[in-house]
Amino acid sequence: MHLHVVRHGETWANAEQRYLGALDPELTERGREQAFSLSQNLPTGIDALIVSPRLRAQQTAQILNQALHLEPETMDSFRERDVGVFEGLTQAQAQAQYPQLWAQNITRQWAVGPTGGESIAEVVSRVHQGLAELAVRHPSGTVLLVAHGFVAKVIRGLARRDFSDFYNWQLPNGERLVLENFHPGALPTGALL
Repeated sequence: MHLHVVRHGETWANAEQRYLGALDPELTERGREQAFSLSQNLPTGIDALIVSPRLRAQQTAQILNQALHLEPETMDSFRERDVGVFEGLTQAQAQAQYPQLWAQNITRQWAVGPTGGESIAEVVSRVHQGLAELAVRHPSGTVLLVAHGFVAKVIRGLARRDFSDFYNWQLPNGERLVLENFHPGALPTGALL
């Protein structure tokens, strides 16, 4: 499978550098412009358009699909990581409001997440499951996946079989990660981080 992973366009929470996972804001004007710009540079021959259920991804996909004319498919496997009590907060606010969680560097723990949120392991598992499903359905096809920053990190780590730069690498809003001949492979353990 040839996989093109798009991070949705900018939202107000992205612009303000706030934790954004389960919250569901729409795109800003800049986010719409990012999606439109990306739509002008998509490859030909895309076979499937897969989209996260979050509004920001859905809106980005709608803009991209004006050029593609595909039937989009929403897959919950590719929703953004839920960061629980940190949702909508800046890092400074999260540190001030939840000092014990912050002291644990909780968003970077493999097996646990912020209160009410998901662990990295949980996100990796569900994204891996979604990728395995896509690989079965589109083994030699080209898939455009419109998702999120954390999801893109996970997919890139799985593709490389290496999560060593997981916290440093970031796909910007409205940008695309291209993975040729991608296969999800085996599900990793926390040792990869």
